[in-house]
Amino acid sequence: MDLAINLTYILSAALFIFGLKMLASPRTARMGNLVSAVGMLIAVVMTLMNRGILDFKWIALGLTAGSLIGVFAARLIAMTAMPEMVAIFNGFGGIASLLVGWSVYHRAPGIELFLVISILLSVLIGGVTFTGSLVAFGKLNGVIGSKPVLYRGQHIVNSLVLIGIVTLAVLFGLQPAGGYLFFLLLVAMSLVFGVLFVIPIGGADMPVVISLLNSFSGLAACAAGFVIENNLLIVAGALVGASGIILTNIMCKAMNRSLKNVLFSGFGAADTSGSGELTGEVKPISPEDAFLILEAASSVVVVPGYGLAVAQAQHVVKELADLLEANGAEVRYAIHPVAGRMPGHMNVLLAEANVPYDQLAEMDDINKTMETVDVCLVIGANDVVNPAAREDENSPIYGMPIVNADYARTVFVLKRSMASGFSGISNPLFFKENTRMLFGDAKASIQALIGEFKGL
Repeated sequence: MDLAINLTYILSAALFIFGLKMLASPRTARMGNLVSAVGMLIAVVMTLMNRGILDFKWIALGLTAGSLIGVFAARLIAMTAMPEMVAIFNGFGGIASLLVGWSVYHRAPGIELFLVISILLSVLIGGVTFTGSLVAFGKLNGVIGSKPVLYRGQHIVNSLVLIGIVTLAVLFGLQPAGGYLFFLLLVAMSLVFGVLFVIPIGGADMPVVISLLNSFSGLAACAAGFVIENNLLIVAGALVGASGIILTNIMCKAMNRSLKNVLFSGFGAADTSGSGELTGEVKPISPEDAFLILEAASSVVVVPGYGLAVAQAQHVVKELADLLEANGAEVRYAIHPVAGRMPGHMNVLLAEANVPYDQLAEMDDINKTMETVDVCLVIGANDVVNPAAREDENSPIYGMPIVNADYARTVFVLKRSMASGFSGISNPLFFKENTRMLFGDAKASIQALIGEFKGL
């Protein structure tokens, strides 16, 4: 029996690894998700058999409830709410690990040192992940202001909380059997620290925070695996933790910032307009005039941002692209690593509209040919096309790699108004000589362009 269980665990681990590998490409991501889900189902069934659970009524109830929630989330949650959903799912993973550690300790307070350390890690990382994810959810959802929450002596308060956590952990470790009060205080302080950890981070940095919290949820699950002595949970948690850290590092490099800067700089708290008020003439354009330029274009690049998700315009963008291609234009999509409000947000959004995968291009590849592009359509993006990152040394995003949309022969910026983006940074792109502002709801503006093409 033990041999069969271990072989099944190896099979599940292999499915996790292959599924994770397949997630690296939009073309295979959906199948990779299914492969990983099958691996988890096999793992859960085998774990229940291994534990000798005969009464499965509570397991069936949990499976039914979880499946219903999953179907609800997949079918009814709008793409604009996808970042919040990912954040809250990270939090659920964290609280699950915390409760596993708490349950094991509650049942058997007299435990050995290795199990004490595992429980501590499961509880502490899980608690921080849970409340940190709730704060991230609030910032993305608008319940909490997106700007960093900073106050005098903040670093001192955070340091004192950390010192308190370490002290309580040592006291608990010295006498776990009689340290229930210390344990409860540790749970409370881990939850408090999760809030303190995320509130100083601005909304513009939420994609990095979500990725980091995803990594934390994996590490918490890994620690919970040691708590319940389940090798597969250790492997799965380690995979999630490692992949989350790698993705976090990739996103930090995409912003030319360190993780320390993202977490502790309070980016977006102060005036982020740059070296001074931007001046220049804004040049609006009508859909009819924009159509005349697009109709003559032989190459078009679309730069999507969060505004595309808000307008739910991904399907009409695909329809416009089809019309442009039928008219002889080459259409590509420039994907910045931190566009949107979660890792891979734009990839998911465009995949929903069945945009061909080979039309999605990374920022570096697009930038090499941007000067030859006839029209660059910027739809709901701000910071990822902001020339201040190259030109203004006083700008908070100076040095951040961007999509060089302003290098195109003509730039159409689709926005509702001249308001700055989520980070609050003004964008000199709007005043460039080759930029035209197509004001209004992005979906309605694109539908007007489609109408002009179909009228032709």
